[in-house]
Amino acid sequence: MTKQYETVIGLEVHIELATKTKIFCGCSTEFGGTPNTHTCPVCTGMPGSLPVLNKQVVEYAMALGLVTNCRITQVCKFDRKNYFYPDNPQNYQISQLYLPIARDGYVEIEAGNGKKKVRIHEMHMEEDAGKLVHDEWDDTSLVDYNRSGVPLVEIVSEPDMRSADEVIAYLEKLRMIAQYLGVSDCKLQEGSMRADVNLSVREVGAETFGTRTEMKNLNSFKAIAHAIEGERTRQIELLDAGKEVVQETRRWDDNKEHSYAMRSKEDAQDYRYFPEPDLVPIVISDEWIAEVKARQPELRTEKLERYKKEFDIPRYDAEIITESKKMADVFEETTAACGKPKKVANWLMVETLRLMKDHGMEAEDLAFSPVNLAKLIDLVDAGTINSSVAKKVFEKIFTDDVDPEKYVEEKGLKMVNDEGALKETIDKVIASNPQAVADYKGGKEKALGALMGQTMRAMKGKANPGIVTQMLKEMLQD
Repeated sequence: MTKQYETVIGLEVHIELATKTKIFCGCSTEFGGTPNTHTCPVCTGMPGSLPVLNKQVVEYAMALGLVTNCRITQVCKFDRKNYFYPDNPQNYQISQLYLPIARDGYVEIEAGNGKKKVRIHEMHMEEDAGKLVHDEWDDTSLVDYNRSGVPLVEIVSEPDMRSADEVIAYLEKLRMIAQYLGVSDCKLQEGSMRADVNLSVREVGAETFGTRTEMKNLNSFKAIAHAIEGERTRQIELLDAGKEVVQETRRWDDNKEHSYAMRSKEDAQDYRYFPEPDLVPIVISDEWIAEVKARQPELRTEKLERYKKEFDIPRYDAEIITESKKMADVFEETTAACGKPKKVANWLMVETLRLMKDHGMEAEDLAFSPVNLAKLIDLVDAGTINSSVAKKVFEKIFTDDVDPEKYVEEKGLKMVNDEGALKETIDKVIASNPQAVADYKGGKEKALGALMGQTMRAMKGKANPGIVTQMLKEMLQD
């Protein structure tokens, strides 16, 4: 009988905090920039330089901890994690081992079998390392320290997840929380959210965990899901062949859809942690926690309740719109500009989602002005343009953020309501389509649609559909 296996997964998620300056110095955290220009003696590890803690980092970490039901460590401190690597300028990383800022929390996810709690073991603050740039032409590696010292929160889960679906649901929940709080944009492609996957398999019913591996270099949800399925299969094949799984760190290659070993990982890797001597402990008072709590913005659950009372849009629409803070912001700003929540929701749920899919975009990438969408909705309601023209105009708003009023005027897209011009066009269409006319008069209602389509094409889509339908019916009765 074939053995049945269960997958056991825990995650280490790094979230880059959206502070304007780094964790221990005043250098910019802005993504990109010419290599080694967002640097100073502190974040490049120069001898004699001293770190000064950015208070905003602590408050962002506290906000994340509170929303994920963690217990805030009211006396916490930093430690040095010692290791040598070219992108680590001090030869140590300032992190938190012994007293992390938050512990023992959870988030609730929905996946497969309904709701499930994924426990959070701990959450700690630390500085990011720099970045190695490999130049294959010269066969050299260059170091960019712009990212060195950018503040991170690392969220370490318990091994509570059992499938790729649960992992993605957990990551999406963390991303949504961070974005709603405004503590991070969580753009995986820019590295502001990164996940390492610890995975093992065991026979169904077994009490003890199997040997785990850690997978790195995962920069999209798709890569994470593929890596989990690939590693699960690899470990099961080893066990079925009577071989052992080796505890190691593996690197996922998304192009080849294959992982390969980077280094073996012992249970206790000796980083020689010791308390950071240049930073005093952080004492977090009850009052400070209360202040951070009081400043928390409206989160998704509150938004859903408010949308139900205030806007009367379908629950399904509200759930999709509020999955992303960016989409919720677009909805609210557009509604504020035109006062038509149901129509705004419809444009977001249908055309916006369609174009996002076509362009391979996420809600965070939306760049058009809500005011321009509001203007478009008003143009349709005023009868200035019809719905088919409106869809084409919205495509230009979506890609180039054009002002729809000016665009409609410049391109001559206003709806034709001139009955004289319409009658002339309909006369030609009736004369050119005797079969469709005969079918309609013979009781085939669909034939009217064919004549309507011909008329709209002849009018280049700018005719008023209501008037065209009415005139066609009247003229076909003669």
